[in-house]
Amino acid sequence: MKRTITLKPRREKSVRHRHPWLFSGAIAHAEAEAGDIVDILDHRGRWLARGYYNPASQIAVRLLTFDPDEQVDATFWRRRLERAFARRRAPLIPNETTAYRLVNAESDGLPGLIVDRYGDFFVLQSLTLGIERHKATIVDALAELATPRGIYERSDEDVRRLEGLLPTAGTLWGETPPTPLRISEHGLAFWVDIAHGHKTGFYLDQRDNRALAQRLAAGRRVLNCFSYTGGFTVAALAGGATATISVDSSAGALTLARENIALNGFDNADNTFIEGNVFEILRAFRDRGEQFDLIVLDPPKFAYTRQQIESAARGYKDINRLALLLLAPGGILMTFSCSGLVSAELFQQIVFSAALDAKRETHIVARMTQASDHPVALTFPESAYLKGLVCLVS
Repeated sequence: MKRTITLKPRREKSVRHRHPWLFSGAIAHAEAEAGDIVDILDHRGRWLARGYYNPASQIAVRLLTFDPDEQVDATFWRRRLERAFARRRAPLIPNETTAYRLVNAESDGLPGLIVDRYGDFFVLQSLTLGIERHKATIVDALAELATPRGIYERSDEDVRRLEGLLPTAGTLWGETPPTPLRISEHGLAFWVDIAHGHKTGFYLDQRDNRALAQRLAAGRRVLNCFSYTGGFTVAALAGGATATISVDSSAGALTLARENIALNGFDNADNTFIEGNVFEILRAFRDRGEQFDLIVLDPPKFAYTRQQIESAARGYKDINRLALLLLAPGGILMTFSCSGLVSAELFQQIVFSAALDAKRETHIVARMTQASDHPVALTFPESAYLKGLVCLVS
């Protein structure tokens, strides 16, 4: 039986522009069941695209192809993976780097699929029902194309619940990766906990920004907020920072941060680790009159829904205002937002407002985004989720 989705009149514009999401409100009629590969038709019955369907999700169809002759079969998944791998060839992946993103979901034409490489192991995230249905085929193709030692699944993101899926994790193919697993980034070494760490174990999207922090850190006292396992801290020390303070709410993450600093040959006696709430700790630093030369603010996502944007903006303003107050004259603030719903323009306005309240003259000297292995398809601007500013405070 032909499985089709027919759109309402005048609702095909996004499909013609090759945006990979089709929302439920655009659908007039569905002759398909959850997880089916479906053909998308306009209200006159003309073919537009092909994708997979999930009526339980607000994003009812994730589009896979705009070629009527391209079937979604084992050959399709293999071909898309080959294209994604080709995009990661040098010079996009720097030398002495063994951990990077291989598949970036919609931006690689594979909505709902994330694959990260950590040395000889792959970590896979299946975030949608459509990918879940074809996961075994995808794993077979990954194993054949790249012959990793093992493929581990970390499909435990909350977004799976929006698809009617339960979280799941474990070895899908080959060996189970060791805990922790050692990787290299720009020649620096890190221990990564693939099984329990954030995302797939490490914030790979910040690789280029950590390299920038390394270039900025010479001779500076550095405060790394939301430090996780110390990526920015290690980079700062490699760049010649005189001392660092790493702040995070997770004792386990800070333990791994200590180990990462030692792994790179730095003396932990010159570095401080504080477990706790970043907002409270920044206020305590302010009250004590602490001063820093470089502050990194890399908080987790503050806005998961549009209803949370206003409260997220207040949170971003609060931490940026406090950080600006803690910077010595000539100090540098590296500040980020990974909330996709907070635009780059809005984020800059928030930092501007924080600078006004802090009464600090502040200049943007650089803008930051996700690393090149997290590409942004021009048809899918939503994938440009990470934005950051380097601000010079005088």
